[in-house]
Amino acid sequence: MTRFAAPIAEQIWDMKYRLRAADGAPADATVEDSWRRVARDLASVEADPAAWEERFYAALSDFRFLPAGRILSGAGTGRSVTLFNCFVMGTIPDTIEGIFQSLKEAALTMQQGGGIGYDFSTIRPRGAEVKGVAADASGPLSFMDVWDAMCRTIMSAGSRRGAMMATMRCDHPDIEDFIAAKQDSARLRMFNLSVLVTDGFMAAVRADQDWPLVFDGQTYRTVRARALWDAIMRATYDYAEPGVIFIDRINAMNNLGYAETIAATNPCGEQPLPPYGACLLGSVNLARLVDDPFGPQARLDEGALDDLVATAIRMMDNVVDASRFPLPRQAEEARLKRRIGLGVTGLADALMMIGLRYGAPEAADMTRRWMRRIARAAYLASVGLAREKGPFPLFDAGAYLGSGFMRRMDEDVRAAVREHGIRNALLTSVAPTGTISLYAGNVSSGIEPVFAHAYTRKVLQKDGTRIEEEVVDYAVSLWRERMGDAPLPAWFVDAQTLDPLDHVAMQAAAQEWVDSSISKTINCPEDISFEAFKDVYLAAWDQGCKGCTTYRPNEVTGSVLSVAPAAPAPRAPLPCLDQPMDRPAALDGATYKLRFPGSEHAIYITLNDIDEGGRRRPFEVFINSKNMEHYAWTVALTRMISAVFRRGGDVSFVVEELKAVFDPRGGAWMEGRYVPSILAAIGGVIERHMVAIGFLAAEGAGLKSDPTALPAAAEPAPEPAPGPACPACGMPGMRMVEGCLTCPSCGHSRCG
Repeated sequence: MTRFAAPIAEQIWDMKYRLRAADGAPADATVEDSWRRVARDLASVEADPAAWEERFYAALSDFRFLPAGRILSGAGTGRSVTLFNCFVMGTIPDTIEGIFQSLKEAALTMQQGGGIGYDFSTIRPRGAEVKGVAADASGPLSFMDVWDAMCRTIMSAGSRRGAMMATMRCDHPDIEDFIAAKQDSARLRMFNLSVLVTDGFMAAVRADQDWPLVFDGQTYRTVRARALWDAIMRATYDYAEPGVIFIDRINAMNNLGYAETIAATNPCGEQPLPPYGACLLGSVNLARLVDDPFGPQARLDEGALDDLVATAIRMMDNVVDASRFPLPRQAEEARLKRRIGLGVTGLADALMMIGLRYGAPEAADMTRRWMRRIARAAYLASVGLAREKGPFPLFDAGAYLGSGFMRRMDEDVRAAVREHGIRNALLTSVAPTGTISLYAGNVSSGIEPVFAHAYTRKVLQKDGTRIEEEVVDYAVSLWRERMGDAPLPAWFVDAQTLDPLDHVAMQAAAQEWVDSSISKTINCPEDISFEAFKDVYLAAWDQGCKGCTTYRPNEVTGSVLSVAPAAPAPRAPLPCLDQPMDRPAALDGATYKLRFPGSEHAIYITLNDIDEGGRRRPFEVFINSKNMEHYAWTVALTRMISAVFRRGGDVSFVVEELKAVFDPRGGAWMEGRYVPSILAAIGGVIERHMVAIGFLAAEGAGLKSDPTALPAAAEPAPEPAPGPACPACGMPGMRMVEGCLTCPSCGHSRCG
């Protein structure tokens, strides 16, 4: 018997969380061994390790508490790795020396895989005077390009890459350039971007007032606030970036407002952090805590939730002591404040199990109730730890109780904090849980709705073939198990059918009782009007959210759902020859120039065709480049592909295989789409040539088909669009989940 609810769950564990020896041999024979390893390591700092190891193991078992991936993969391994997920780096000085010292710190942090955030508002704007050198400043965007190159270099060296977040204040003189930066598809690909929006700016937008752009006390120019807001909204509408962070609200609600000022977040936005701030993450799996799912007594076991939260808080507090840190200042920041981020996953599944429709008022009320319960249990558990082990070093009872989130906390919890102190300055956060949600049986991710009730993924086998495998949402799978073929109830909604304002209502309900922030994507239909789109952000502001991230499918961002075109009419099978065809003396063809981003020299691809009964088909290919590093593989491709073409048959599989090749160093954006490698780009050129000569009906047509016959025409049916290819497994279909491109096939996330 296996503990895993689906094959993909076991594959995720095997690939990402299973401990292996240096030679690749598994050190964790089962997932129970992984749980035991983590439980033992986190209990090692306790006075009675054996007793706490058993309690920690019980919390991990059955996927009830899900520590973040770095804890699952790193705890108890003896490796010099950080168990923290999120970092915000130090304030960038406005000097060349300080900027490049900050770049060095970023590289060291990224080398260990941490996702990092930076506020670039502290760098003087483009064109500002640089005293003493008779020069003008190049501006923060130019230095962001340097950070971007560093991230790509770290990744190309084989290190795990964490994502980067760049923020800029809405009153910085270069804010308009920042807003438009990622409209260049080759620029800042390693960054997520967010604008720091202040209360004053939102008031000016509402009143349609002037807005000064200021640096170091000097007003550089004035713009209309509403025009600047519309520029942010238009960029997000068309390009899905930048996001919006309501920075004044974050600082006003911060329990540590008396000890720090926040100006940036981690890459997915759920952790607003001060300079050198660090936070670790974990999630309670609400889907595993529902009694009598779909039955008349369906309910969340709130007593079990309280107990699980208390254990999880203790485990996460121990991580602060067990973890290593890339930089000493990060370790000191974590020790002084002991910030942790306990969140949830499986919320949408749990709501479906008790008969509530995600986004409905009743579901928002229930979410608010559950999140309040979690907050109370977390704070009381941390008070208990303070009685036992002492409060966090910067604790000041009067200042703490008068700050931020604590002002709305229940009076009995405030009284306990006043009397005993509290171990952790902040305790709750809702992080992206895409990978650990798959590992836990494909439960719904974080507080997101179910993305799809089921989808098909192609799994690469050891022999190089691929098999199709259905991946079913956890609650849907449980419904099938208990209700057989009964149709899904009306409350089984998914992300594509929800109104965007339903998303906002759920985010706002959860945020009310989360002391940090929330990573969430608000899915918008492609045909939403620009005015309605802007209303989503205003609703998020009005309802108390700390930030807002949307995703509207379009030609730039990629479609979420598409309608498959009718297949071409049947035609005669294409013969495959035992012997290659003879080459005529002259052939018609075309030469294409391909310049892959980051490559010094272009590649020239010549495709020559042969006429077979009035129909052109590719006969040979020549691939050339001045870059001698490419020589061996371009010659090999030329010979192998030409040999295949000369054998005849349906050679469209060549395109399929090339387009599936991914480069572990990362691909590139070309003409508004993500191309996972230079070989995939070559496959795209060959495919477009096949379309141009009539060998393929359209891009993607005929691929993954029976090589001996084409399918008969069929009625159009909705199916998932390919989307960007995954840089980890090469499969198409990456989608935006919790503000991060995520692969449904292997769980890889661009946010690390």
